[in-house]
Amino acid sequence: MKNRKKKKTVIIVAAAFVLLAAVGTAALRNHGRSTGAGKGTEVMTAPVTRQDISSRLSSSGVLKPRNSYQVSSLVEGEITSADFEVGDQVEKGQVLYRIDVSNMEEEMKSAQNSVERAARNLEDAQKDYSRAQGRFNDGVFHSGDSGYIKKIYIKAGETVSSGTKIADIEDDSVMRLKVPFLSAEAAAIGAGSAALATLSSTGEQIPGTVTAVSAKDETLTGGRIVRYVTIEAANPGGLTTEQSATATVGDYSSSLEGTFSPVVETILSADLPDSVTVEQLLVSEGDYAAKGAPIFRFDRESADKLMRSFREKLDSAKDAMDSANNKIQSTKNSMNNYTITAPISGTVIRKNMKAGDKITSKTSGDGAMAVIYDLSAITFSMSIDELDVSKVKAGQTVEITAEAAGDAAFRGTVENVSLESTNNNGITTYPVSVTVKDPKGLLPGMNVNGKILLEESKNALVIPAASLMRGNVVYVKDPSVKAAKGDVPAGFREVTVETGIMNDEQVEVTSGLSEGDEVYLVQGFDTAPGSEYMGEEMALEP
Repeated sequence: MKNRKKKKTVIIVAAAFVLLAAVGTAALRNHGRSTGAGKGTEVMTAPVTRQDISSRLSSSGVLKPRNSYQVSSLVEGEITSADFEVGDQVEKGQVLYRIDVSNMEEEMKSAQNSVERAARNLEDAQKDYSRAQGRFNDGVFHSGDSGYIKKIYIKAGETVSSGTKIADIEDDSVMRLKVPFLSAEAAAIGAGSAALATLSSTGEQIPGTVTAVSAKDETLTGGRIVRYVTIEAANPGGLTTEQSATATVGDYSSSLEGTFSPVVETILSADLPDSVTVEQLLVSEGDYAAKGAPIFRFDRESADKLMRSFREKLDSAKDAMDSANNKIQSTKNSMNNYTITAPISGTVIRKNMKAGDKITSKTSGDGAMAVIYDLSAITFSMSIDELDVSKVKAGQTVEITAEAAGDAAFRGTVENVSLESTNNNGITTYPVSVTVKDPKGLLPGMNVNGKILLEESKNALVIPAASLMRGNVVYVKDPSVKAAKGDVPAGFREVTVETGIMNDEQVEVTSGLSEGDEVYLVQGFDTAPGSEYMGEEMALEP
């Protein structure tokens, strides 16, 4: 890299002498005036002037849209609609394609059924677990009904599992009587009606209440059509299951007598998910057990195992619910894929598939269904030399021209400077992204030239680059100087200056010179546009 820099800064003296006349003429034309110095030698000078000066970096590139997207499908099927055309402006989220979704509807229905089923199972499992905490967490089995213990089927030390018969429970404090009434009369009787039961054996009358009326017609002997009416009555103390009675409700009388039965008459069975060992019976036959009363105690190990079983069932139900929800969400996501929307706002530049076309694995792999360009802005990349890239910052202005756009000029902005360099023949460059936000007249694919404005100064003191020598020395015209210094002839005084902005042709002077001073120009120094310039290395020795 050192050699490259040197190549740009060393003036080949021999060439300068050979071309002295031609270069001197060019310098005079570009920078200032010449004065005779005897023997035909011309001394080139230029005045210190005030003008605007700027420093720029140039590079070319190819325009491309700010953003582009190739529309593709994740699913197969027939396109049912594609309501857009090439050249249309589309907005992000706008529907581009709809694909036949009928094959997914059955899958969605199945997924919904799975969710509903899992929800019911989870609800049941939660109820079972809550009930188990109340019934079994203390190591005690509780009664599910109220009544008298008529018979006990288990004893201490035995194993009880699901469905094991534990006891017969009966509550005859309230007795039930079911008797037939003529169908037409039964239809006029409502639940809650007052009733009167008459014992067949003694004629004693016992008040009761209608609790149910069957809606089903039944035929008795003799062709009588009846419906059964259920009556409940408090047991005054003498009613048994062996006694029968007739009943009246208002003006209606039963067609036949019926037999009393206890309102509660049930078999208490173990509803356990796992077996337990009976440690101690807590009731005896003949005892009255209210609903929730303790019936027997089982050992701690059985209690822990039992609760663990309920927890596992609850956890399993939760997992099934999660799985069902995931399935339906997955199905919804899959169904969403059957509607293809624009991922960006922009212009449709290509439409390869239309309504009626079928998307298959082959067609979806052949290319994009459509292509969208975001032309709200366009971009291009400039390749900047490693020696200059540190001067480039995001936000700097870029002056842009395009041969295809004629004399039109455009302005852009540096978006970012990439750190991903490229090395070609020993020269390292970095890509700089430039955005043109008002690209009217420019199209993707056009070749453009860009100039990055690094810095500028208005109404600055400026001298030709050919007047600045090594060490920031300038020779100012001064007739009082009688001796030459090196290649600088007599009549010029050495001045050290401070410089600011530099470009290929000019240098800003911030101190050391005044407007109107006349400075010496190095002969043979090429300052024409396009000549190479590397910052301060442009300074030459006298």
